Amino acid sequence: MATRAVEVNEAVPALSTERQVRWPNRKRARLSNGLEVILVESHTIPKFHGDLYFRSGNVAAIDRGPGLAEMTASMVRTGTAKRASRQIEEDLRRIGADLGTSAGSDTSSVSFAGLSELAEPLLGMVNELAREAAFPEAEFERERRQKLEEVKLSRTEPGFLAAERLRKILFGAHPYAQVSPSEEQVAAYKRDDLLSVYREIYTPENGLLLLVGDFQPDEMLKSAERVFGAWQGKKPQAKSFPAPALPRGRRVYLVHLPGAVQTQILAGCHAITRQNPDWIKLGLTNSLYGGAFNSRLVMNIREDKGYTYSPRSGVTALRESGYFSVSAAVRNDVVAASLTEIFYEMDKLRSVPVPETELADAQNYLSGIFSMGLATQNGLLGQVAVVALNELPDDYLETYRAKVRALTPVDLIETARKYLDSANMQIVVVGDRAQIESQAALFGELEVFDAQGKKLG
Repeated sequence: MATRAVEVNEAVPALSTERQVRWPNRKRARLSNGLEVILVESHTIPKFHGDLYFRSGNVAAIDRGPGLAEMTASMVRTGTAKRASRQIEEDLRRIGADLGTSAGSDTSSVSFAGLSELAEPLLGMVNELAREAAFPEAEFERERRQKLEEVKLSRTEPGFLAAERLRKILFGAHPYAQVSPSEEQVAAYKRDDLLSVYREIYTPENGLLLLVGDFQPDEMLKSAERVFGAWQGKKPQAKSFPAPALPRGRRVYLVHLPGAVQTQILAGCHAITRQNPDWIKLGLTNSLYGGAFNSRLVMNIREDKGYTYSPRSGVTALRESGYFSVSAAVRNDVVAASLTEIFYEMDKLRSVPVPETELADAQNYLSGIFSMGLATQNGLLGQVAVVALNELPDDYLETYRAKVRALTPVDLIETARKYLDSANMQIVVVGDRAQIESQAALFGELEVFDAQGKKLG
């Protein structure tokens, strides 16, 4: 019986029209004590997710030591005036809830999720942690020992060493240059330091409560007022810091890890914050360059040449500044070849307009991952948090996809020339000096450091 040959050249069906996003209702309010509240309905599952943010992090506590806000956040859930750490964990299990604490450069937060019908007990625990954390001495010593081990371990990790060196280069005397305390600084931490940071940062006027889930906003707002209303505290005073460094010209910084069998490359330059009108343009430009799995950089040094498994570029937005960076872990023998291709793709994007078909693919990708991020309560919470914490326009989420699709090849070449600052990229390579120094020196004046940050001759 004859069979029909499959036509391999049959036309691929066109993409269907992008679905319209149905945005849930959002309610904004401010409690009597100054706590800002944003409530978002999402009735997909009988749960809710939340974040209690504070608009201060490690930068705000830098006068008392690097990383203190992060250490403070770790300690917040280790006990309160009413509950020991074990009781907190048991009570969370009893109501089927999850809770975590964290801090970064600019914010600290308590993140949580639970059943909507048990929202008030969970909110009560969040309120207790924000107001009455006890910082038990035994827990403090345990957390400090753990942090010491983390700091020691990080000194063996090429990715950490590269990021630490790049931040020092880009930000100089600004607190953003500090990504981690030293062992000596952690050893000098005192419980009173953490209490001081806690009392300063964890206040309602400095806070933002975000809740997304299966609830009626008016009723949830009443619950929030009942739970958090008696909490008092002013916003911390604003602090000023030295301007970030502005390194000019390409320079290379080698961090020596004896015996390393591969090299971590990280190159970067100053960029912008999310509030900049060019943010969406830069996001799409980065996606084309190295921010997506089918980007030019990935196709070049991973798929074509096999230099590395996971090259990547990205834009890091901090509150007062931002930077663009590109990274790859490569074999020692192809450090120079990899850097050559990194700059080749960067300069090509700055020189030659992007073809319309490639632009359309990148727009579909960026729009698609944005839409996927709204499919869950937690994803929606993250998107709303970005808008609120960065004080973006109220319609930012609603207009994002249309703005991505409106960008042209002219927009992208102008953005690449503006922010993919090829001539002033600062290059960090972490690896065995004997294997890579001569290759690295081809790309700029070279300085060499050990894993502890000490400059070597």
